[in-house]
Amino acid sequence: MSPPPADDAATIEESRERPETFAHLYDRYAADIHRYVARRLGDGVADDITAETFLAAFRHRARFDTSRHNARPWLYGIAAHLISRHRRTEVRGLRALARTGTDPVAESWADRADSRVTAQAAKAPLAAALAGLSPRDRHVLLLVAWADLTYQEVAEALDIPVGTVRSRLNRARRKVRTALGDDPMFVNDTAKVV
Repeated sequence: MSPPPADDAATIEESRERPETFAHLYDRYAADIHRYVARRLGDGVADDITAETFLAAFRHRARFDTSRHNARPWLYGIAAHLISRHRRTEVRGLRALARTGTDPVAESWADRADSRVTAQAAKAPLAAALAGLSPRDRHVLLLVAWADLTYQEVAEALDIPVGTVRSRLNRARRKVRTALGDDPMFVNDTAKVV
């Protein structure tokens, strides 16, 4: 296989004639997409959702707007759409975490104790707060917090205006802060997560 083109749009453009070139996008972004999906739904479905994300992207690559040089938001948008299909699984996991304090989805993430001891105490209330958000608000919040997308990238991923991203993010943060209360332990430590 030849070296990857300089940007994602060029990779997708080239893949229209040489489909094997699309593998460069998988190499670039699959680990990030997988990590994001695993945090949302667990390792059990992360492999499948990641594969489905890239399969859908490959099938619809002719629709990609090549004026956008970065395919990352597009791929996260596809993943977010697929996650929506598994919404009940996500909410059930968040509610289980809220009840038990044990995170069945991100247990290995929680085991990183040193800098997360205080955050550990906030997991159950945070999970309950996340479960209480609308799917739209939760997508925006977690794409910013867990996928590190910019507001513009979230807008591209979800095909919504940047102003809508800002308002959904503001609403989600406000609801999470309200759910966590005024306890400085929650507000300070979860600000990094939220």
